[in-house]
Amino acid sequence: MDTLSYKTISANKATVQKEWVVVDATDQVLGRLSAKVAKLLRGKYKPSYTPHVDCGDNVIIINAEKVVLTGKKWTDRVYLKFTGYPGGQRKFSPADLQKKGDAKLFNRVVKGMLPKNKLGAKLLGNLYVYAGSEHPHQAQQPKTIDINSLK
Repeated sequence: MDTLSYKTISANKATVQKEWVVVDATDQVLGRLSAKVAKLLRGKYKPSYTPHVDCGDNVIIINAEKVVLTGKKWTDRVYLKFTGYPGGQRKFSPADLQKKGDAKLFNRVVKGMLPKNKLGAKLLGNLYVYAGSEHPHQAQQPKTIDINSLK
């Protein structure tokens, strides 16, 4: 068999097909929704997925205020942050992050599901979170997808 008859094609910045996608977070569980959003940002649902290239979509999350956490996680889950000073460890809950802004909670959760390198930081820049159902990205003609249909 001729081994040159088929080659694995690797995507690069010029050949990537990026799209804009709208995801509705109404009554969705935060972790499950964030895992699927991270896969969308990474491009893992595309056949041209390449691990070292930003080949994912730009994701717009609307109705972020209506996201759900099961059990008592709104108050009992603890996130930690360190300021860099002695005694500078700060604790806060998802409810505290939700008060500061819906983007903060989603960015924190999705960031943990992306690679911890320059590519992960760039992918997080493709995430847009809005509390209500309105967003300023109508010019990009985003398509609405049902997040529950994805695996």
